[in-house]
Amino acid sequence: MGAEEIKAYINHLAVNQHVSSSTQNQALQAILYLYKKVLKKDVGWIEGLKGIKRVKHLPVVFSKKETIKIFEHLSDVTKLIVSLLYGGGLRLNEALTLRIKDIDFDYQQILIRDGKGEKDRHTILPVSIIPELKKYLNEVYKQHKTDLLKNKGETILPYALARKYPNAGKEFGWQYAFPANKFIKDKDSSLIYRWHIHESTIQRAVKEAISKAGIIKPGSPHTFRHSFATHLLENGYDIRTIQELLGHQSVKTTMIYTHVLNRGLGVKSPLD
Repeated sequence: MGAEEIKAYINHLAVNQHVSSSTQNQALQAILYLYKKVLKKDVGWIEGLKGIKRVKHLPVVFSKKETIKIFEHLSDVTKLIVSLLYGGGLRLNEALTLRIKDIDFDYQQILIRDGKGEKDRHTILPVSIIPELKKYLNEVYKQHKTDLLKNKGETILPYALARKYPNAGKEFGWQYAFPANKFIKDKDSSLIYRWHIHESTIQRAVKEAISKAGIIKPGSPHTFRHSFATHLLENGYDIRTIQELLGHQSVKTTMIYTHVLNRGLGVKSPLD
């Protein structure tokens, strides 16, 4: 089999299976990888593919009442992490990879480093969670000190900082704010360190909380970021401020939340 069979299958996904554009593209990339890396066969440029038009959906957003209900079924570190997603508009990965040194309690803000598009930005640290977050980080500090006594406690550093600052990995500020319970081994450096809590842990907890709250919306941890932006807009904050907090490159991306609120139309139903 070669290019013709690949084209037939990819078009079959579009015409007969009615898959999404991302599913079709994933299938194509997987097959091309198979031929290039595994079969060592060059199939060349495949022409005549029937692409699927990508549909832009409005994001799912929790109402303020729904958000409160969900939080009632969250606890401990999961609740803290989700509080950052909703209270500061963080992406899940941004919260999990957060380093302790980037939490500024005095200025009540969080520095997000290497966010989407490899950009740094500041966002809000919710005042209401500061006492609980400080208490939690104090426990992380004790755990870190215990790890150091066991000749562990060094974390992996981004880029080439480990060579530039050999002892920085042992400093408390560089530790992940939400470390995992177990250690893992880095393949390149053989360093045994604590990784951050896995994404699936938070995803499962949020899914369970949504179910217990009796909410039928297909929400996820990322829905809290959408809710953060929508509720700020609802509270009267300007779109440019929200854009900066979210780290969007273009205000057009942030404008989608005006559509969620239906503000762009300003139309009242005749039934009302």
